[in-house]
Amino acid sequence: MAKFKDVIGYFRPYWNLGIFSIVASCVYEIIDLVVPYVIGQILNVLSNQPLDRPLVGLITAVANITSSQYNKPLTLGILLGIIFVVTVVRAPTQPWLTIWFHWEIALKARRDKTQSAIAKILTLPLEYYDENNPGRIAGRIARGLANHTWTYPEIAGQMIPKLVRVVGIFAFILFVEWRIAILYLISFIVILGYTLRGLRRIIWHEERLDKYMEDTESRTSEIISNIKTVKAFATEAEELKRQTTRLKRELTVVDYRIHKGYVRLNTVQRTMIQFCVFAVFGMTLAATVAGQISLGHFIMTYTLASMAYAELEPISSLAEIFARRISSMLRFHEFLQEPSGVDASGILDVPTSPTTPYSFTGKVEFCNVSFGYEENRRVLHDINLLIKPYETVALVGRSGSGKSTLVKLLLRYFEPNEGKILIDGEDIRSLDVSKYRRRLAIVHQEVDVFNGTVLDNLRYGRPDVTFEQVEEASRIARLDEVIKVLPNGYYTVVGERGVRLSGGQRQRLGIARALLVEPDVLIFDEATSSLDYESERAIQLAMRSLQGTRTTIVIAHRLSTVREADKIVVLDQGRIIEVGSHEELLRHGGIYHRLHALQETGELLS
Repeated sequence: MAKFKDVIGYFRPYWNLGIFSIVASCVYEIIDLVVPYVIGQILNVLSNQPLDRPLVGLITAVANITSSQYNKPLTLGILLGIIFVVTVVRAPTQPWLTIWFHWEIALKARRDKTQSAIAKILTLPLEYYDENNPGRIAGRIARGLANHTWTYPEIAGQMIPKLVRVVGIFAFILFVEWRIAILYLISFIVILGYTLRGLRRIIWHEERLDKYMEDTESRTSEIISNIKTVKAFATEAEELKRQTTRLKRELTVVDYRIHKGYVRLNTVQRTMIQFCVFAVFGMTLAATVAGQISLGHFIMTYTLASMAYAELEPISSLAEIFARRISSMLRFHEFLQEPSGVDASGILDVPTSPTTPYSFTGKVEFCNVSFGYEENRRVLHDINLLIKPYETVALVGRSGSGKSTLVKLLLRYFEPNEGKILIDGEDIRSLDVSKYRRRLAIVHQEVDVFNGTVLDNLRYGRPDVTFEQVEEASRIARLDEVIKVLPNGYYTVVGERGVRLSGGQRQRLGIARALLVEPDVLIFDEATSSLDYESERAIQLAMRSLQGTRTTIVIAHRLSTVREADKIVVLDQGRIIEVGSHEELLRHGGIYHRLHALQETGELLS
C-alpha cells in the first residue's frame, strides 16, 4: 500500500536542489513584504510621524558615511532605494533561482520515474497482465506521472512559499501590534483547519473516481483492441450503453460529491476570510484612532493582512488540486510496488563490461516437474522428459493438457512447484535469465509485431544481423514471398500490432525472426496454425531442413506437422501418456492413434 511518504520520495534524488529552490522562493516572498512596510514608513515621513528605530539607525549610518545631513529628502531617497532594490533589482534573478529549478526538478523526476515504470512493466510476472489490460496500466502510469510533474512546481514554487509569506506577515504585524497578530494567527489556523478537514472527506471520493476512470479506460482499450469482434457481433450499441453508464457514474461522483463539496467548502471559506479581514481592519483602525500605532503602521498592517488573507484562497486552491491528484499519485506508487516476477532478477542489469554469452548443445531434461498456476490446482504432474541435443521433439495432446505450460517453464516465465529443469546438466534457475533466454527462441501461435518496418521486426532479437542473413531467414520461412508484394519491401511499415499483415504473414515473420537469433533451442508453439495448406507445407519443409541443426520443440494440434519429429510426446491432463515416433505411436494404438484417426477423418482435435 502506497503512502504519502512515497509521493514525497518521488523527488528524493533532487532534494538538495529542491531545498535550495524552495528556500529561494520563500526568501523572495518575504522580500515582497518589505514594499508595503516601506510605503507605510514613507507615509510616516510625509505626515511628520516618527520612523521605526531600525530605519532611523540605517538612515543615520548612511548620513554619517556620506557626510550628508539627516533630513526628509535623504530619508525618502533611502526608502525609495530600498523599494528599487527589492523590486527592480531582484526581478531578473527570481525566475532563474525559483521557476527554473522547480520545473527542472519536476521534468528530471518524470524522466527517472518513467524509466522506473518501464522497468516495472518489463519485470512484472505474466499473470499480472492476465488481470490488468494495457489500457488500465497505461492510464494509471500516465495520470500518476502527469500529476506528479504538475504538482511539484505548484507545491514547491507556490504553496510552501505562500505559507512562509503568511508566517512573515505575522512577524511584521506582531512587531506593530501583538493583539492584532494573535487574532490574525488564530483566524488562519481555524480557516486552514476547516479547509483540510473538508478536503479529507473529498479525497475519499477522488479515490473512488480514480478507480471508476480506470475501469472506463480499461474497457475503452478493450473495445479498440477487439473492434473487429465488436463489429462482427454488432454489439456497438451495447458497448456504448455500457460506457455511457460508466460515464454517468463518474459524473455523479464528480458533480454531486466532489465538485459540490469544493463549492460548499469555498463558500464557507470565503465568508470566514472576509469576516476576518473586516475584524483586522476594525481593530487596526481603533488602535490608530487611539494613538497606539502610527498612520504608516495602520496602512502597513491592513495591507499586509489583506495580502495574507488573499493568499488563503490560492493556498486552499492548491490544496484542493493536490487532493484531486493524490489518489492517482498513490496508485502510481502502488504500481511501482507491485512484486516483480521470479524471472526479473538481472533482466535490466546493464553489464559494465562485456560478458561471455551462453552456448548450449541443446540437451534439455525435465526432472519430476510439477506445476500449477494456483497452489491447489496442478497443471503438470511429475513430468520426466529427456530431449537430446539437436533432437526434434513434438508435444501433442488435447487443449489444456499442459503443452504450452511446459514451454513456459522452459522459458522461465514461471518456476516449477516441484522438480527442476536442466539444460546441458545445469539447473536453469542457476543461470542468468537474460543470457539464458537469448539462447532460446519461440514462435508463438499469435505472433507479436511492433509498429515499425518489417526489417525492424525481423532484427528485433538481434539488431546486428546482416541484410543477407535477413534474406536467408525470410527465404526459409517463406516470408520472401510476402516481401515481394509489400509496397516498400522490407521497409514497409506494418502498423500497430502488425495490423497490415495477415495472420499467416505475421507467423512467417515470427519464424524468420526466431531463426535470425540462431538459438540453441527453437520452439514452435502452433506456429503453422494460421497458414493455408500450401504455406503450412512450405514451413514443414523448412522445419525439416532445420532438423539436426539445433534442438527443436514443436507444439502442434495438426499432427501432420509433427510426422517427421524424432520423438513425439503425448500429454493428457498434465501427464506424459505416450512417447515415441509417429509410426511407433500409431502401432501402439493409444491416444495418439485415436487423435490421428480423428484428424484423418476431418474431425477437429479438441
